Amino acid sequence: MHVVKKDVMVDIHAENDHVAEHVNGYLSEKGIFAVNLMGAPGAGKTTTLERLISRLPCKSYVIEGDIESDIDAARLRQQGIPAYQINTFGACHLDAPLLHNAVHNMALDGGGILFIENVGNLVCPAEFSIGEDIKMLLVSVTDGSDKPYKYPLAFEKADVILLNKIDLTPYLDFDEGFFMEGVRHLNPDVPVFQVCGMTGEGYDEAADWLRRRAGK
Repeated sequence: MHVVKKDVMVDIHAENDHVAEHVNGYLSEKGIFAVNLMGAPGAGKTTTLERLISRLPCKSYVIEGDIESDIDAARLRQQGIPAYQINTFGACHLDAPLLHNAVHNMALDGGGILFIENVGNLVCPAEFSIGEDIKMLLVSVTDGSDKPYKYPLAFEKADVILLNKIDLTPYLDFDEGFFMEGVRHLNPDVPVFQVCGMTGEGYDEAADWLRRRAGK
């Protein structure tokens, strides 16, 4: 039984990775740099998109991944940001076939950056490539300082980490040293930016890093 399960999982990931390569190639041909934004529910992913996009000199697009609703996509569209909604109807993450369908139904013209807001979850999204160029992990101080220890794969695979809601640190028992020790053990060189979605603090530096990484 265990061997069969392992073989099935290998087949699922292999097919997903094949489609992910196609998605990435398709986006690259259009001059699009893709960012897979991961984070727990309530970490501030949509606010982070608003803060980053307003600071970038290039065109931005968003794919919103949610189990249900299009609340966040509608919010972004009201600001003139092209946003495409994917509802997974129970699945805890986006996968490459879903992204394949989405990007082929979007008007991606003139290059730029595509942000893919994954389903709120610190487990499954880290396991699946969806054609992105980088994985951006958003963590909030309200999530707790133990998250690198409890969800190591997300931190290990992140190309950049944003630590959000730092304005609340004085009111919490968040242990920054403990948090960073866990991060550095898993991912010694990953850039970590402290940000505040409420005030915008720290997003200038994060956007500048992203602009340079994307070559925009």
